[in-house]
Amino acid sequence: MKLTKHANNPILSPLEGSDWESLVVTNPACIYDEERKKFIMLYRAAGKDVEHRVYFGLAESDDGINFTRVSDQPVFGPSSDAYDAGCVEDPRMMKIGDWYYVTYASRPYAPGQYWLMDGNPYKPEDRPDEFPIKYRESLTTTSLAVTKDFKEWHRCGPLTDPRYDDRDVYFIPEKVNGKWWMIHRPMEWCGEGYPNEHPGMWINSSEDLLYWDSNTSEFLAGAEYEWEEKIGGNTPPIKTEHGWMTIYHGKGEDGYYRLGALLLDPNNPAKVTHRTRDWFLEPEFAYETEGCYDMGGVCFPCGAVVKDGTIFVYYGGADMYVGVATGNMDDFMEYLLSCPV
Repeated sequence: MKLTKHANNPILSPLEGSDWESLVVTNPACIYDEERKKFIMLYRAAGKDVEHRVYFGLAESDDGINFTRVSDQPVFGPSSDAYDAGCVEDPRMMKIGDWYYVTYASRPYAPGQYWLMDGNPYKPEDRPDEFPIKYRESLTTTSLAVTKDFKEWHRCGPLTDPRYDDRDVYFIPEKVNGKWWMIHRPMEWCGEGYPNEHPGMWINSSEDLLYWDSNTSEFLAGAEYEWEEKIGGNTPPIKTEHGWMTIYHGKGEDGYYRLGALLLDPNNPAKVTHRTRDWFLEPEFAYETEGCYDMGGVCFPCGAVVKDGTIFVYYGGADMYVGVATGNMDDFMEYLLSCPV
């Protein structure tokens, strides 16, 4: 089972001359809003500034393919002096009630053009040992922001433990057994003493969307197949009659990011019941293999939508563009259900 990449890909690209989206337009979150009858996309964007500050842009579509930017300005960006003052990255978007809940990765300092140097984002050299490790090392924290209209935002605060570099974070968009569930990928939780050799997916539960005790997280999935080494979650789970379906990425030894899927038990999301044995999307074309950050190929989705029996997977290509791949949802689930764990 492979998804079909649209002939119009990339469906969004950097805008030459823009001061905030001339270099990168990628890693899109997307949902279909039933009330507005529109596909709504929140995407990561950056310009060519030396500091490399990262923002979110907003685009909309009637058909899920042809998107129009809503504004020539970012709809969300780094704060002035807080935990997310450096950048906001890789949004995941879930609509619960009338509100859009957006998880996003961030750093306290702008990362700089690290791909032109040693590959490591900027961190201050003058922070003493007494400083919190997040601010000494400029670790990634994932945070929560909430909005009704993408104009006024509630910047709620961090979701993840500040001691760890933790991203690829999103929720199941409704309570299961009276609790919220959050998938995340702490980079340090691997190797000796852990069930996974390389970074993998973990899951936690809580009665409140902002409070997550890292001591209660459970291991969800690690690398199992030859095409994956480091893995992480990508798309907020979609509810099906068989359970919660979420897409994940596996970064292989060749540096390529390919996509697989997990099915989580409908009553116990900490249990994986099915997992695709082979990837269903991999980098092939220039917009997926020739980017600015990493010369490895990248397909990295932050949103998936099911509309009229079709699954739309919105992904970042080469960390620089936005693409979409589609397929029949029944066929997709048939393949996933043929792969029990």
